Amino acid sequence: MEARVRDLAAATPDTRDRYVDLLRVASLGVVVLGHWLMAAVTDDGVGNLLAVVPEMQLLTWVLQVMPVFFFVGGFSHALSYRSLRRKHPQGAPLYAVFLRARLQRLLRPTVVFILVWGLAALVVQLLGGDRGLTGVALRLVTQPLWFIGIYLAMVAFTPLLLKLHERHGWTAFGALVAAAVLVDVARFAFDVPHIAFANFVFVWLAVHQLGFLRADGRIRMPAALAGAGLLGTVALVAYGPYPLSMVGMPGEKVSNMAPPTLALLCHAFWLVGAVESLKGPGTRLVQRTRVWHAVVAANGLAMTAFLWHLTAMLGVYGAMLALDLPLSEPASAAWWVQTPVRIALAAGLTALLVAAFRGFERPATTAPQAGGSGPIAAAGITLCLLGVLGLSMVGFAGLLEGRSAMLVVVEVTAPTAVAMALGGWLLVERAGGRRRSS
Repeated sequence: MEARVRDLAAATPDTRDRYVDLLRVASLGVVVLGHWLMAAVTDDGVGNLLAVVPEMQLLTWVLQVMPVFFFVGGFSHALSYRSLRRKHPQGAPLYAVFLRARLQRLLRPTVVFILVWGLAALVVQLLGGDRGLTGVALRLVTQPLWFIGIYLAMVAFTPLLLKLHERHGWTAFGALVAAAVLVDVARFAFDVPHIAFANFVFVWLAVHQLGFLRADGRIRMPAALAGAGLLGTVALVAYGPYPLSMVGMPGEKVSNMAPPTLALLCHAFWLVGAVESLKGPGTRLVQRTRVWHAVVAANGLAMTAFLWHLTAMLGVYGAMLALDLPLSEPASAAWWVQTPVRIALAAGLTALLVAAFRGFERPATTAPQAGGSGPIAAAGITLCLLGVLGLSMVGFAGLLEGRSAMLVVVEVTAPTAVAMALGGWLLVERAGGRRRSS
């Protein structure tokens, strides 16, 4: 692996924006670390440290960095689609090829994760072992899949929104922001049912659109963007119906995350402006050989680590319970003393899981296929998106009992969600091209 990393690092063209790669790795790393830190497991179940110590919710204004990952995604998707458009100006099934090329390293490890956990959940429940922390794990491990679902939507909408961006620039971005504002007005001022879910589209695609603007060098005053975003977030939280936390909290009436709100969009502006303001020193940092090698290595396994990090964390707590080790009261002095050890153990277990499954993240070479189909690819990614989002909500608990969850206005069960995700993946694979040797 080390030799492969050296080769990839040495082959990096001078024109590559290495800072974007650093942001991608760093944002996922912060999310993983945040999940490990915020988990408050007791004998009664799994809670959230932010609920135990509400004052710590302000930390989410720095540590809720998913907007940075989606911003970086917009930048990368713009470059990727334009590259394909130059290579295949005529005749190629461009949309299908683009989807498959962008989704290989995302869907293959995700499908493996779903299959492994689905089989494990079936065995555990047939044996009657879905009690206590095991039952909690079956429900929780799929929650990070919401991120995969949102990312799938971003990839699916890239060709259309990139065309709008190339025609209208900041106006296209402003239209998405305006739509997000109107949704929150309808939600909070007029109590329009279900409309809040539209901001899963408008808020996250607006952040994604900022990546297009970055690709064209059009974010020229990042400090102003950061300042405006921060002031907007402060005002909305202080005077509006928005909570302090930028992540979901158990039992809260309004969440800034699910569905996303205007406050979260302003938070995204603040983060994007902040990381863009640090572009100079960040670029110099990642030019260092050792740093760049670390970034290349991390990029090759980041998605696998993200998928399995909650499994590792719950595995650590499960081992503590099996060994009858005491679970300290969350936020107590003993809990804080144990925290570095728990995180180190979770990191070690994650590394073992990555070693087992990282091969599925390795991209394969894709070639255009004459029979490729844009409509088939669109149907495939839609099924994938619905399946992955549905599974993130319903989990694997109650698999045999037909447990369901509401996906916007549709009831979905785990078997249905798995079938949609797998069927959609196969359609994307079929539509987008044939595989050459890896």
